[in-house]
Amino acid sequence: MLRFMTLLVFLICVSPSQGFGATNSIRLLYPSFAGTWAVGWVAKEAGYFSQEGLDVELIRVGGSTRMVAAMLGGSAPIIQAGASAAIAATGAGSDVVIIAATGRVSPFRVMVRPEIKQPSDLKGKRAGITTFGSTSDQVVRIALKHFGLEPNKDVAILTFGAQPEAFAALQNGAVQIAALSYPLYPTAAKLGMRELVKFADLGFEDVNGTVITTRSFITQQRDTVVRFMRGFIRGMHRYRNDKEYSKRVLGKYGKITDDELLEGTWQDYAPTLQKIPHPSMKAIHFMIETQFKDKTPLPKPESFVDNSIVDQLERNGFIDSVYK
Repeated sequence: MLRFMTLLVFLICVSPSQGFGATNSIRLLYPSFAGTWAVGWVAKEAGYFSQEGLDVELIRVGGSTRMVAAMLGGSAPIIQAGASAAIAATGAGSDVVIIAATGRVSPFRVMVRPEIKQPSDLKGKRAGITTFGSTSDQVVRIALKHFGLEPNKDVAILTFGAQPEAFAALQNGAVQIAALSYPLYPTAAKLGMRELVKFADLGFEDVNGTVITTRSFITQQRDTVVRFMRGFIRGMHRYRNDKEYSKRVLGKYGKITDDELLEGTWQDYAPTLQKIPHPSMKAIHFMIETQFKDKTPLPKPESFVDNSIVDQLERNGFIDSVYK
């Protein structure tokens, strides 16, 4: 009996349901193999999520709008997707909320086919994006307007589900313009495509690598969100400060063996990572003006963002401890 009671006490003490030893399995959706989304890969491969008691399954789902819908349908509690898709969903009445962003410098280049010698040549042509409401949709529309062209009037906009498919459409001539990030835009350049404009050069702040969840999930499982962000922030630090490790992870997930592409992907994005991953409220305000231009009064940027998780990790010294 004594031996039985000792065993029972031992089993209770080590039971996974007791908290510290528990492993919580969650899914993280991301839209493409672009370097923009590599923080989650680095955090996963380095074991930062598992050290927080999280078993994070990474799943690629092309198109930010599709990913937001998948999250709302229960496929995953946390996603990384374009901010514009989250803003559209919140504006439509959902409880989707942005909780973090890795950077404010847009990684997108607007690429055109060789026969497009000047912006006016795009009139009557077609643009390729991932999905309506996605970041690529926003980038293409802003670029077209910058050059005096009206989206869907002067230039038709077609959706292809994900960035690699939009790249393929540009390559085969199905579209004449597309917004691409590394490593797809240098690949397009090697195939003879031209860079029409680097989106960052237009002077707009962006919301990169956006981390998105729902207010209800934060309410129900705030500790899980906090632990996720702890692992994620450690991933941001490792991505920015350990180039060779990050390149190996980029190569694994993107199936890239070309060191020039891996180096370019890291150089294009890692140096822009923020220490404190707050989304740019200026960029979110711009997206609101674009998406809700006919709505009066305009929604406030704060209604689309919950900075409380990152603020908590900043106040308690966690972020500073990562960067020591």
